[in-house]
Amino acid sequence: MQGKIERFRSVASPTMHPRPLRVSPPAALSRLLLLVCLGACGLAPAAAAPRAVTPRAELTPDERITIDIFDRSKRSVVHISTAERVREFWTRNVYTIPRGTGSGFMWDDEGDVITNYHVIADASEVKVRLSDGREYPAKLVGASEFHDLAVLRIAVPSNRPPALPIGTSHDLRVGQRVYAIGNPFGLDWSLSTGIVSALDRSLSSDEGSRIEHLIQTDAAINPGNSGGPLLDSAGRLIGMNTAIYSPSGASAGIGFAVPVDTINRVVPALIAHGKYAEPSLAIETDDDVNEVLSERLGVDGVFVLQVEPGGPAEAAGLRGARLGRGGTIYPGDVIVSVNDKPVKSAADLEARLDDFNPGDRVRLGVLRDGKRIRVEAMLAAGGS
Repeated sequence: MQGKIERFRSVASPTMHPRPLRVSPPAALSRLLLLVCLGACGLAPAAAAPRAVTPRAELTPDERITIDIFDRSKRSVVHISTAERVREFWTRNVYTIPRGTGSGFMWDDEGDVITNYHVIADASEVKVRLSDGREYPAKLVGASEFHDLAVLRIAVPSNRPPALPIGTSHDLRVGQRVYAIGNPFGLDWSLSTGIVSALDRSLSSDEGSRIEHLIQTDAAINPGNSGGPLLDSAGRLIGMNTAIYSPSGASAGIGFAVPVDTINRVVPALIAHGKYAEPSLAIETDDDVNEVLSERLGVDGVFVLQVEPGGPAEAAGLRGARLGRGGTIYPGDVIVSVNDKPVKSAADLEARLDDFNPGDRVRLGVLRDGKRIRVEAMLAAGGS
């Protein structure tokens, strides 16, 4: 969405001519004598002079920090525009139309740019514009819809923008100052400031997946900010702005950012393999079945419906559901926690496991035949 600013200037109508002021000779002479007299007496009206400028004190330390962070980070932030191909119904001609805009930031010295998956999803063409005005076509290196992350690559022949310094998000504190840079409503390279309002928020998608550990901030985030960096007071990347909560669609003081710890774990896999293989127990679950069984049996957890042969769950001794006579289903194991953190749904379990990498060992709290037991499993690499 782009606003249009127009400046107007007054233009005289060609059909209107100012009438000359006719003054009789005696009256003109009287006026001239009056002006000469006033000037001689020092009473002639003086031209209006500009007002004196009031000196100001030095910039405050907080202002200097904010200015320095923006100056150091601006070159690393990019503007992303997308387009899609459409076919005209009658002529069947294919042409490209603009689709949307967003933000991103430089990740490394190889020309890799990080943004949100939803910024480039379904786009047939993506362009990246740098802060100096140069624009380059981008190709998709890899993406993880589950984490709302995408990696683009641009070929910058010289004077590449620097990568943003990386921070951490696991040690953030509510109340810390944060800075968001992006392109809200197409207004390029805008800065907004705020604080960390809350930590460890979760956000569900329409597909039922959920992003965990989100940073909540009151820094103004609007459409077009998606994919832009969230920085701390040292100018380090601590998150990527991804969503807002707003009845109107504009900033309402509640924005969310993907934490940098997640970004720093997922992005290297996207660059290396083009996809992220999430850690998996190799079990089959179903949210609808899980909800019915939880309600009927009064058990909060994830019901294991089936254990894949040769997978981590089978190696750990987990048991799936059994089908008895007459089609009766006998529930198997119920996973109720991962490393002592409770899980109540398949989305919960997926989010908990996403805190780890394939090859990590996790402790599972399991309910089996009414008894609570502990099982240890080594996670495997799942699908893309």
